[in-house]
Amino acid sequence: MRARRLVVLPVLALLATTLSAAGCRADEPRAAAAGLRVAVVADGLDHPWEVAELPTGDLLVTQRERRALTLVDPATGSHRDLAFPSASVWARGETGLLGLAVDPQFTSNRRIYTCQGWRLAGGGHDIRVIAWTLDAGLTRATPARTLLTGLPSNSIGRHGGCRLLILRNGALVVGTGDAAQGRNPQNLRSLGGKVLRLDRMTGRAWPANPWADRKGKRRYVLSYGHRNVQGLAQRADGTLWSVEHGTSRDDEINLIRKRGNYGWNPVPGYDETRPMTDQRLPGKQLAARWRSGDPTIAPSGAAFVRGSAWGRYDGALAVAVLKDQRLLFVRFSARGKLRWTDAPAELRAYGRLRDVTAASDGSLLVTTDNGDGHDVLLRVRPPA
Repeated sequence: MRARRLVVLPVLALLATTLSAAGCRADEPRAAAAGLRVAVVADGLDHPWEVAELPTGDLLVTQRERRALTLVDPATGSHRDLAFPSASVWARGETGLLGLAVDPQFTSNRRIYTCQGWRLAGGGHDIRVIAWTLDAGLTRATPARTLLTGLPSNSIGRHGGCRLLILRNGALVVGTGDAAQGRNPQNLRSLGGKVLRLDRMTGRAWPANPWADRKGKRRYVLSYGHRNVQGLAQRADGTLWSVEHGTSRDDEINLIRKRGNYGWNPVPGYDETRPMTDQRLPGKQLAARWRSGDPTIAPSGAAFVRGSAWGRYDGALAVAVLKDQRLLFVRFSARGKLRWTDAPAELRAYGRLRDVTAASDGSLLVTTDNGDGHDVLLRVRPPA
């Protein structure tokens, strides 16, 4: 492994790139700030999709195409793959080993959760959420329970989602893609193009879901009308936010509401000229709280920043950006109105960024997504 690098840039003005969002504008003053501190924790990764911190301080990483569940020692940067049934993971295109979450009671129950493409008997595949148990030596992941199956997947793996988040009330939230099938987002009998909520221990629908008393797949649905959910984050006030890929325009950050319809309806067929939020549909469609406009920038994983050391970034949403290769900080008001966005120069040197996770020490863990084994795991800290 290469030696870890620490990058500290001198005092500079942050790039204040406020993008259009439902008529909102930046209305807070821009302030110069000392450079963020960026260190390479580990290298030699390949399409790392999500990173999660264990109570031991070790880091788990899912590598999408390698179908590897990887343990990283943050002190040395060394990493090794856990024994894991990778042959059962179906990986193609945008699908493979994807979302990851660590149980809040990991110390006692050793449980983690993953979302991935899965090979079915007879040659088919779906996307599913599985709970695993890690052994005491952190060498093996053993299946504990399959929580949810039948998330749609197409032959090339397009729009597979699939982000996981455990809320503070213990619910497991799953953000899914529409599998590039036009009817999925508005169809409550499909798990595609949805934000789902379930009991992480049993796999049952969360009892407060809007259709929890119904039969079939709709009982898992919290919100619908999504295209391809790439990020999920819970703010300090308890609100749930999603990050979503647009078509040729209008990537979105959405404030998730129970029973909310976010307006994606690309029918007939899969018509990507349709607006991300189609207000022509019956009923009320919820508009994005931020959108990229034209063209898209491809935002992905996200986490809310916490800690007074972050200054004006404290409480902002940090979003990894793929196409435009930046870390985007987005500030919303208490009522969810866009205030400003910033994309600091320190995070523009690493190529495509896939995931952001808030670590227990207040730092941010960020993964790149450049491929060919050249990806890295970064730790981003506020100015000293």
